[in-house]
Amino acid sequence: MSRFRKLFGSSSARQAKSGAAEVAASPMPEPPGEPPQPTLGKRILIVDDDPIILKTTSQKLQSFGYVPLTAMDGSEAISVVRQDKPALLLLDINFPPDVAHGGAVAWDAFVIMAWLRRFEGTNKLPMIIITGSNAARYKEQALAAGAVGFFTKPIDHDALREAIESVIGDA
Repeated sequence: MSRFRKLFGSSSARQAKSGAAEVAASPMPEPPGEPPQPTLGKRILIVDDDPIILKTTSQKLQSFGYVPLTAMDGSEAISVVRQDKPALLLLDINFPPDVAHGGAVAWDAFVIMAWLRRFEGTNKLPMIIITGSNAARYKEQALAAGAVGFFTKPIDHDALREAIESVIGDA
């Protein structure tokens, strides 16, 4: 069970809430007798180890009409990308070592980007970096690695929305 699910009580780390109704990012079996819920909007994967960033950014993306997906580490991000095929990734740069999954080496945004660039179907996936780390140190490296945008925390959500719309269009 991911830390996000533990903290926020969601039945899936890749669910977005809209008022009282829940919209699943990936289709889940519906109880008998209930029609399936459609997934509306383009999917955006937020990859960050901070559950507050995941929650607040998910809420903002949802208010913009997008379907937020979440992952708290690199291995979960790769899995979500393969399964749910988002239109865009929002990536933090630094993550703690992935000890929970048996790895001692931390995945960072650059490892995730390089991994996804190796495979057909994900090699052109647009990625925007969002970091609380030293922007001067990482911005040039991120853009050279193929990021289409770079933001620092705290996130200017209006500017982020403009960047997202310029890359993938409206929700």
